[in-house]
Amino acid sequence: MTATLVLGGARSGKSGFAQRAAETEAGGGRTVMIATGQAFDDEMAERIARHQADRGESWVTVEAPLELAAAISGLPADAIAVVDCLTLWLSNQMLAERNVEAACAELVAAVAACPARLWLVSNEVGLGIVPETPLGRRFRDEAGRLNQRLAATVDEVYFVAAGLPLKMKPQG
Repeated sequence: MTATLVLGGARSGKSGFAQRAAETEAGGGRTVMIATGQAFDDEMAERIARHQADRGESWVTVEAPLELAAAISGLPADAIAVVDCLTLWLSNQMLAERNVEAACAELVAAVAACPARLWLVSNEVGLGIVPETPLGRRFRDEAGRLNQRLAATVDEVYFVAAGLPLKMKPQG
């Protein structure tokens, strides 16, 4: 396994960083985007279409709004894949009233066992104000726990702010 977790806030540049890195590693070859977003409204449908158009034809898109561990487990060893994003996947799990703890454990195990090159994109949601609702606080807490588990599992971790990546792991 060679996996990198890319954390950052909304519009921090984390997805672009992960995509550029994957494209560089692929050297012009095919790359895989494992997308977790769902078009529940027109605005989200437009976002998804814009992201697909921006990626271009060198990308193969796999939709995995709920079954992310299975999508990762199905990657061939020579694949270079970006998962975007883990916090959307987590919210999908919560909205579907799935067992979040079990789903996160399954995801972490799939990442650890994956022979492909992975770039995992996730929002860091714990830097802002405390959410007002119990659901918001639960989401923030679950996202923080998932990010911690993945950070302990992967080879590298970057934090991106204002488009600038800061390597956090490995140290030294």
